[in-house]
Amino acid sequence: MMGYSMGWMWIWPFLIVFGLLVLGYLALRVTQTRPDGPATTRHPDRSRARRILDERFARGEIDEEEYRRRKGELP
Repeated sequence: MMGYSMGWMWIWPFLIVFGLLVLGYLALRVTQTRPDGPATTRHPDRSRARRILDERFARGEIDEEEYRRRKGELP
């Protein structure tokens, strides 16, 4: 009787190793798809101000000299 029940005991270490491999794979996938930093920047107004300045320069409302001066004044 003892010989027959020991035949299935090998499956437990296999299942544990397989489960750890699956968990490791899932952890790797989650960390690879996670964004690197916060969704917002430290200075959200800065990017908006820069975008507006770029648009005004592209439309020709300001010349290159004024564009560079104002870009240097942005925080």
